[in-house]
Amino acid sequence: MTQRAKTGITGLDAMLNGGFPAGSAVLVEGAPGTGKTTLGIQYLYNGAALFDEPGLLISFEEFPYALYRDAESHGWNLHKLEEENKLRVIFTSPQVFLSSLQSPVSPLNRTIMEWNVRRIVLDSITHFTRLTRNPKELRDMYSMVINGLKREGITSILTSEGGTVGLRASERSRLAFVVDAILLMRYVEIESAMRRAILVLKMRGSDHVKEIRSFEIRQDGIVVTGKFEGREGLLTGSPRRVMMNLGNR
Repeated sequence: MTQRAKTGITGLDAMLNGGFPAGSAVLVEGAPGTGKTTLGIQYLYNGAALFDEPGLLISFEEFPYALYRDAESHGWNLHKLEEENKLRVIFTSPQVFLSSLQSPVSPLNRTIMEWNVRRIVLDSITHFTRLTRNPKELRDMYSMVINGLKREGITSILTSEGGTVGLRASERSRLAFVVDAILLMRYVEIESAMRRAILVLKMRGSDHVKEIRSFEIRQDGIVVTGKFEGREGLLTGSPRRVMMNLGNR
């Protein structure tokens, strides 16, 4: 059986057939505010607190104090885990991160080795598009990051900004080939109310739930709540009721 990195997120591990395959690279893509960073922090916090798997949160956009504050709002004490060498929050740039990943004596690689880091979240991989406009160079960067993490057996989440329908065509072509799994997080409007949806678009070498499911961000974090009953076209931006075929009367 494939070894799993459980997320500890209610309902999500069931969609993933037990968790992410250990050592895989997972793209979590969604519009701003859908909960990508919350999912990443919850994945790291549960890994360190529940499964004894130390992790790193690499942020390219949010300062650590904001991440600590957001985590605390869900009851996740990141400072305590840092004191126990189970979690570390690093604010850096894509350039510095790439250089650190390539250097075996960098502080990043020393931390990975000394702490036996098993989980990493990069928030967000979209920032790499600022380094080059050359599609081949960008894909090489993605491959360099993912292969560098895989060499250490790390199960990684890479968040990416996207629209309401799906990954941008350029992002899909470059990332879809190098990641092992893709999760889509979406807003959907149903009867004039905004709800959140999650879909496992692919998971290489493993079965997974194919349905689009609803989720909520509660005080204790993300909870996947169930199916969207009687709805279709959820990711088109115009969901509609499923019409029942009653036949001729």
